[in-house]
Amino acid sequence: MTQRLLIGAALLAFAADQVSKYAVVHGMELARRLAIDVFPPLLNFRYGENTGINFGLFEGESDLARWILIVFSVAVMAAVWLWVRRNHARSLLMQVFAGLLIGGALGNVFDRLAYGYVLDFLNMSCCGINNPFVFNLADVFIFVGAVGLVMFEGRGQGKSLRDPKR
Repeated sequence: MTQRLLIGAALLAFAADQVSKYAVVHGMELARRLAIDVFPPLLNFRYGENTGINFGLFEGESDLARWILIVFSVAVMAAVWLWVRRNHARSLLMQVFAGLLIGGALGNVFDRLAYGYVLDFLNMSCCGINNPFVFNLADVFIFVGAVGLVMFEGRGQGKSLRDPKR
């Protein structure tokens, strides 16, 4: 019962990630066009195939590297789920942040299984700084979820799922 919010947030994050990737990469033909300026320089679409982790770190073309990243991601998802279930089962906020992190990680794992790499398409630059990196909504959800979990750990924030007085 208490995991419904976590599961809902995870499913929404996963769906938003996959729908956005399909719409931009396939629907707008970014895979063919490679670049679409949406609101330059703040928001651009740039096609990317990431075999590593964020910003291309630990990039590797081998199947072994791909499977190591998949196993690592699944282990992190399981650890976060168990940690929140044991320590924050009554915190709405922690459930949502955990769900965002898990849903984002699941989106990138799906890509690795389906394509052998993660589809990236978002590029943002500002203030004379040209950002060469691309990312996706899954990365945003992972980041927001992780920051939220760290920021609100140990705080009695948010309403409780069981205790409305909290």
